[in-house]
Amino acid sequence: MNKLNNGKNCNIFFLNFLILLMFISLFSCQSKETVVVYTSLDQIYSEPILKEFEKKTGITVKAVYDTETAKTVGLVNKIIAEKDNPQCDVFWNNEFLRTIVLKEKGILTPYNSPSASDIPKEFRDTEGYWTGFAARTRVIIYNTELVDSSDAPQSIFDLVDSKWKGEVGIANPLFGTTSSHVAALYLAFGKTKARDYLLKLKANKTRVFDGNAVVKNMVGDGEVKVGLTDSDDANIGLEQKKPIAIVFPDQDSLGTFFIPNTVSLIKNCPHPDAGMKLIDYLLSSEVEEKLSKSLSKQIPLRKGLEFPDIVPENLVYMEIDYQECAALIESTAVEVKEIFLK
Repeated sequence: MNKLNNGKNCNIFFLNFLILLMFISLFSCQSKETVVVYTSLDQIYSEPILKEFEKKTGITVKAVYDTETAKTVGLVNKIIAEKDNPQCDVFWNNEFLRTIVLKEKGILTPYNSPSASDIPKEFRDTEGYWTGFAARTRVIIYNTELVDSSDAPQSIFDLVDSKWKGEVGIANPLFGTTSSHVAALYLAFGKTKARDYLLKLKANKTRVFDGNAVVKNMVGDGEVKVGLTDSDDANIGLEQKKPIAIVFPDQDSLGTFFIPNTVSLIKNCPHPDAGMKLIDYLLSSEVEEKLSKSLSKQIPLRKGLEFPDIVPENLVYMEIDYQECAALIESTAVEVKEIFLK
């Protein structure tokens, strides 16, 4: 009789134990936070930061990365297509123009992160729809085995000189930072002068490649002597021991085009609380320092943080109104197609 009771008691204990495990498992699944981020910053730079956020917070990050060829544009189009049923919470863009386009289309929602209080106001949307951090620049690179430093172009306008005919490479001006750069030139100089510059680039047989990293490779391999690319790609070329040197252009006039990252919260996103936590982390001084010390050598926007070693201490950068610049992105794309693709 005692053996039967003992067996029965064991079975009841085992059943209760299983039920307890089920409740614990269910509770764990329900309490586990998740955040979905779309990012156009190269995975080699963004993934370690997202992994560190996971480690610090326990929040699972599901990241969607963009491709080199269609930088930013691909993810922006995806976000627009998902407007009525958002799939991501946070958009971490490696530039700013198309983030502002999303704002204008009513796809973003305001969030003023406490982490951004010491980021200069010129890099923050006045209504809180986006915030900038950690910037790259547009730079000229040249092959040191083919071009003497004394002869290297010092301005983007030097690239239309006939001595560089067929020897200059740029990334596709319909995408990524090259398209942003074009819009900034239209804002700075007006349509007539900016269009004339693009026409001269075309007439000078400037070669168009599928991305800034490709431009870096073409210059490093001697396929072209000079290229216009991003500072992070240029630094990778240096790390790869390619025979290239970097020029931060127009330091005595226009200034170098400055490209901050931007981060924003998607309207009606599925995980807003986790999204805000991720934004707080991305806008921290810790992340700016990590990006500054990474291969991307990005420039902190906060005062008091150390500049990367490849960047001049007194860097002069273009002062532009980002909102006005973004308003030109569609019209300049039409111009680019007409000039480069006809």
